Amino acid sequence: MTSYAPAVRARRRNAFAVLLCAGLTVALTACAGEDPDKGTNGVGKLTAEQIDRKARAAADAADAVRLTGKLVSKDGSYSLDMRLSGKGGSGSVTSKQNTFEILRVGDEVYLKADAGFWKDEAADDEGAQAADKLDGKYVKVPEDDPTYRQLRGFTEKKTLLDGMLTLHGKVGKGERKTVGGVRTVQIMGGSGEGGALDVSLEGTPYPLRVARGGGGGTVTLADWGESFPLEAPADDDTVDYGGELPKSSG
Repeated sequence: MTSYAPAVRARRRNAFAVLLCAGLTVALTACAGEDPDKGTNGVGKLTAEQIDRKARAAADAADAVRLTGKLVSKDGSYSLDMRLSGKGGSGSVTSKQNTFEILRVGDEVYLKADAGFWKDEAADDEGAQAADKLDGKYVKVPEDDPTYRQLRGFTEKKTLLDGMLTLHGKVGKGERKTVGGVRTVQIMGGSGEGGALDVSLEGTPYPLRVARGGGGGTVTLADWGESFPLEAPADDDTVDYGGELPKSSG
């Protein structure tokens, strides 16, 4: 008796192979033709200049933002963790030598630091002796004090963002990345030497990370539009420095 089993098994194997190949072909074709902007806000399809304008407009319109990272300027290097709004800001700044907190409510600027900060910055023995009284207290900075403008600058949302988000040179598109788990598209000034922004491809096209040109530091921007408490400190938590504040070292 002739057995047909081997032939049947061979046909089944061939049929399975054909189906497998067909399935792989369809899958690979689908992957190859998949729209990279599917499920995004569509910003990735725009030109670099259009993305730049949209990102800056979104940043200007937002009520608040949190900045974390490092800024490098002619005045020194600073690590920031600041929350900013149009009404003021609060957070911490770390310079080469010290860490201090800044709070601004309207036009009133307060500086808070430990005794070590005040001792390091003291110009004389009297200032060093007062350091313990200033430890952990908010010191209101007079508007005519030389340090007022510098400290206030760390709390100005528009001032900081205008400086950080400006790209120098011809603006071009870079790679697609992720920042904090959010898909982004990068735009750059020149080949990156003029700065780079990673702009969100999800929801509002906020800038989520900025690398400043010329080695000016990298800052992450988050919590766009999220409000935060902003009020002047209590009177019993505020003290008067009693003279001109020391200029913080970079």
